Amino acid sequence: MAKNTSLFECQSCGAQFQKWVGRCLECGKWGTLKETVSAPQDARKAVATNRPGAMLQALADIQGKDLQRLQTTISEVDRILGGGVVPGSFILLGGEPGIGKSTLALQLALMIPQTLYISGEESVEQIKLRADRLMAKSQKQSVQIANETNVETIIATLMAHKPAVAVIDSIQTMYSEEVEGEPGNVSQVRACAVKLLACAKSSRTAIIIIGHVTKDGTMAGPRTLEHLVDTVLYLEGDRFHTMRLLRAVKNRFGSTDEVGMFTMDEHGLVEVPNPSALLLEERGEGMSGSVVTCLMEGTRPLLVEVQALVNKTTFGYPVRKASGFDINRLHVLIAVLERRVGLPLGQYDVHINVVGGVKANEPAADLAICLAVASAFKNKILGNDLAAFGEVGLGGEVRSVRLYEKRLKECEHIGMKRVITSRFNAKEKKKAAIQVVGVKNIEELISHV
Repeated sequence: MAKNTSLFECQSCGAQFQKWVGRCLECGKWGTLKETVSAPQDARKAVATNRPGAMLQALADIQGKDLQRLQTTISEVDRILGGGVVPGSFILLGGEPGIGKSTLALQLALMIPQTLYISGEESVEQIKLRADRLMAKSQKQSVQIANETNVETIIATLMAHKPAVAVIDSIQTMYSEEVEGEPGNVSQVRACAVKLLACAKSSRTAIIIIGHVTKDGTMAGPRTLEHLVDTVLYLEGDRFHTMRLLRAVKNRFGSTDEVGMFTMDEHGLVEVPNPSALLLEERGEGMSGSVVTCLMEGTRPLLVEVQALVNKTTFGYPVRKASGFDINRLHVLIAVLERRVGLPLGQYDVHINVVGGVKANEPAADLAICLAVASAFKNKILGNDLAAFGEVGLGGEVRSVRLYEKRLKECEHIGMKRVITSRFNAKEKKKAAIQVVGVKNIEELISHV
């Protein structure tokens, strides 16, 4: 007769061990291993053998349902979701602490009729104070608020009232009575998410859960929630700047190429109809080392200012600093400028700043970075009517970028008079009231300006 086998499971990360150890070898925490007893393998096989099979249906016989999406009245959010909130969908809203996740979720709850807002972090009185700051009193009549952390109680409430949308703030504060461990560990987060997912599909209530990003940049552990939900939205931005970006990294009901632009003020998150003009409105006049580049945030072009400061180093080792740009990529571009152009940057400190808290992650910013560094080194003013975008290779060649026509149109709309880009992109130029200069390599770029 088979006996039950015992395993020791970490209550923090869910790792299992055959014997007890004081410290978990996966997450490194002490005293988190507890003994669990699993059923014999023969018993599990017997249960699996006697279990009835799933009901099968032919794809041609299934009648598709015309789902009416719920409009949030925030056009940026509706566009990212693919036209609105799908009934019965399971949405994860993530981001760093203090970035504005709870504010955005409460704004959605105030604007969508028949919404239930459940918070495990704030009391109902605190939520009301924040709601009074965000919206008028007449717009809070359809919102029901509760303070609860037990997921079984929350599911029973959702099944009884069946709201159109439910907001759970946050998943790290929820716990299930069927799972051991403190709220926030991987086992509890996974179990609560699975239960809420089943509730969303059975009750057709769209559930929005808020998840905090951990120190290593993941959502409550490595990929714990992303594969469970239908849509993953990340709210990004620098908490010391007003600009916020809402990005969809997964969406089963729409595209993942859309990005929403917001600004944070005392009334919450406000949509930005023209983010390029907002980022360039405080640009200085007559300053060397300043170049405008055009980034693509999803399918939306965005003009940002890139600033460079080159100064003679005080110590023997030059300093390289970058804000909003990859420091490793900066080292590569400096090496290209030294080798292919001959700029003696080995004894100079180089500082790069992308204005507005925007992160220039795409290769199209390479050309603007090189141009800004050369402008700062030679102390040459390039003017406020110049924009540059293009990828720079290790050989100093300037490569073409995608969505060239959209970038060029945005530069015209903001009022740029000159654009420097790859010669391959310049060949695509149509009739436009803007001068397009195509360059072959970095050496030609520096000699041209």
